[in-house]
Amino acid sequence: MRYFYLLCSITLLISCAEKNSKKTETLEEKAKRIHQKVITIDTHDDINVKNFTDSINYTQNLNTQVNLPKMIEGGLDVAWLIVYTGQDSLNADGYAKASENAISKFEAIHRLCDTYAPDKIELALTSEDVRRISASGKKAAMIGVENAYPIGEDLSKFEEYQKRGARYISLSHNGHSQFCDSNTGEKDSIWLHNGLSDLGKSAVKEMNRLGMMIDISHPSKESMKQMVALSKAPIIASHSSARALCDHSRNLDDEQLLLLKENGGVVQTVAFSSYLNTEKHEARAAYLKEIHSQIADSLKVNWYERSQFSTLTDQELIEFMENRLKIIKLANAEAAKDSTAPPAVNVSDFVDHIDYMVKLIGIDHVGISSDFDGGGGIEGWSDASETFNVTQELVKRGYTEEEIAKLWGENLLRVLDEVQAVAATLN
Repeated sequence: MRYFYLLCSITLLISCAEKNSKKTETLEEKAKRIHQKVITIDTHDDINVKNFTDSINYTQNLNTQVNLPKMIEGGLDVAWLIVYTGQDSLNADGYAKASENAISKFEAIHRLCDTYAPDKIELALTSEDVRRISASGKKAAMIGVENAYPIGEDLSKFEEYQKRGARYISLSHNGHSQFCDSNTGEKDSIWLHNGLSDLGKSAVKEMNRLGMMIDISHPSKESMKQMVALSKAPIIASHSSARALCDHSRNLDDEQLLLLKENGGVVQTVAFSSYLNTEKHEARAAYLKEIHSQIADSLKVNWYERSQFSTLTDQELIEFMENRLKIIKLANAEAAKDSTAPPAVNVSDFVDHIDYMVKLIGIDHVGISSDFDGGGGIEGWSDASETFNVTQELVKRGYTEEEIAKLWGENLLRVLDEVQAVAATLN
């Protein structure tokens, strides 16, 4: 009997120790535990092919917001690397030039995964790939195409892009494409197709057949509505936030968000300052304008405001993006010395959008993206090395481990699975 009481006492002590251990876990400790456990996916990271050579590549901690050292430091598991091409004339010459640019980016991503760092990063094509690669300790790359403009009018190129690894495509960017109208039409109310062109309608069907997710972040609202009506599979917004909180044409209004829910898709909240809090962004931008120019002058490089981007040549834009991060960091350091400086848009503003969309359309339809190296980045999540701060803010807001897992990647992987399952029924 004495041994029985002793056993009970030991069991009680262990139970109390476990309870006390749970009670003493700090918010940061809890966030770190969750962050390490869940698969973290960022659905939009732009690239420059100059950073994909044998001497300069993502194995190094380059002056980019995303690279392998920063992903490792911040615990970012999956980066969707973007094949982006700007808009030009809707003719054969424009398409041919754009096609060369797009293929060079596909090839750059494959060089990183197959040649430069196959022991550190691998290309994922399915959710099963993502889970396998993540479990192995390596990082995963996935490919998204921002703007179908380089496809021209040859629908067979959708299959070529799919075979090269693309798993989502946006049918337009900043400007109406041959496939559909862009959100930029809101500025002057001039539309080319009033939604999808006939070619665009065929493209939706082809993407369904190929198991490629349709990205509606840049197309116009009418284009998006027509895509939802036509698509047999769920769609995504790869990098957009809530228009109710920030009235920008790149964000989705409540009607669009509810349509996305009905469709079974997901909206990937984007850490892009001007899409999160207009008032804070504009006040901070006005304050930093002169500082940016002064620093650029001292470095003997050009500085441009985002409103000027459409007027730049490809080379001017590339050179600007190469210097942008350095100038921003130096300017923010200057601002930190000034107690009167307007606050920057931060991780809290970002999660405000997640909160709003989760409340409106549910936890199963919201995800996370940054638009790093394409203009994205906010205070607290300025590059991939600070990815943990997003998880910590979610824990602070009361999200559970299961909910955080959904936001960070499970929702997006579910949609990818469903899109690929639909394709299997169409072939």
